[in-house]
Parts: sequence; structure tokens; C-alpha cells
Amino acid sequence: MKGEWGWLVTLALLLVTTARTQENTSKTFTFDGEPVGGPPKGFEFGRTGGGRQGKWIIKADQDAPSPPNVLVQTDPDRTDYRFPVAFTGPEMKDLRLSVKCKPVSGKVDQGCGLVFRLKDANNYYITRANALEDNVRLYHVVKGKRIQFAGWNGAVKSGVWHDLAVEANGDGFQVFFDGNKVIDAHDKTFPEAGKFGLWTKADSVIYFDDLTVTPR
Repeated sequence: MKGEWGWLVTLALLLVTTARTQENTSKTFTFDGEPVGGPPKGFEFGRTGGGRQGKWIIKADQDAPSPPNVLVQTDPDRTDYRFPVAFTGPEMKDLRLSVKCKPVSGKVDQGCGLVFRLKDANNYYITRANALEDNVRLYHVVKGKRIQFAGWNGAVKSGVWHDLAVEANGDGFQVFFDGNKVIDAHDKTFPEAGKFGLWTKADSVIYFDDLTVTPR
């Protein structure tokens, strides 16, 4: 009996240690505690396509999921094929990446996206939700050319906070929107690790908060 209790205690400690280790490997960017009006520390910035480069700044917003700050791309350049990206590291291959995003404005587009396995501003995977088109899409971008390989049609509301997440495991990708799995697809374009981050399109003004990455 004593041996059985000892085994159970050891197992319980192992499970707790494993859970804590997994928890500690996750990183969340809340954009709090940084100066409002400037870019977030540790991020790089780029643009796919044409138009202006984009301007990513931290903005105060008491409606944020984790107040007081959010990250916003504020340049309303209406160039249609214009995709500002903000990305960081370390490089990862298999991961779960999630963000809370709120489409605020945009006449050409209102797209909030997650980029992953990013090599540079012209080569990466992107999943995005669009409040003007009411859909979620999954693309690979190769040498600046965006190609869709999976999608889902459903309500994406403007002025509302949404949860967007993607899980990448090898050549398999699952996308979740507001807690529901909406895409399950495969693609082998980028099999290696890359950086991760955020994406918008054209004149989209999107508030982002709680960007969380967990390596798999």
C-alpha cells in the first residue's frame, strides 16, 4: 500500500511539473507597460505588396481584453495589395499561435491576421479573418504572391473582439475562430521554422491584444 501511494505521489508531481513546464514555454505579448505612441519592443516590421510601409504603434484602449494597451497598424493607405506585417521570434516550426483582434475601420478591407513560419515580408503562412467579407482564410505567400489553400465562410463582426488561432504541426494546419475549429488543411510550402506575428491589409485598422505563442 505504501508503495502504491508513493507511486501515485510521484505521478502527481510529474504531471504538475509537466504542466508548469508547458505553461512556462508559452509567451504572451500584452503590449502593456510600454510607451503609448511607439512601436512594441522586440518586433520587426515589413510590408508585402505595394503602398506605404505601415505604422505599428501601441495605443491605450480600456476596452482591451487585457487593458490598458493594444497594438494597432494606423496607416490607412488604401492600396489594395498592401499587407503590413509585424513579427518577432524566436523562430518556430510547430506551434499554437493566437491573438485577440477587433476590426475597427477600413473601406477596402478589415482583415486581422496571424503570420507564422515567416522567412521575410514576402514568404510566410498567413491566416486571417475579414469583417467585410465574413470569412476566414489560410494562405501561403511565396515571393510576395498570396495563394489561398483553405477557407471558411461565416460571420466576422466589425467593432467586436474576436479570438483567432492557428495550430501548425508538420504540414498540418488547424485554424480556430472564436473558439471553433473552422479550417483543417495541409500544405508543404514552408516546412521549416520561421518567425511569427501579425498582419493587416490595405486600409484595415485592427486592434490586437494578447498575442500568445506556444511551441509544440
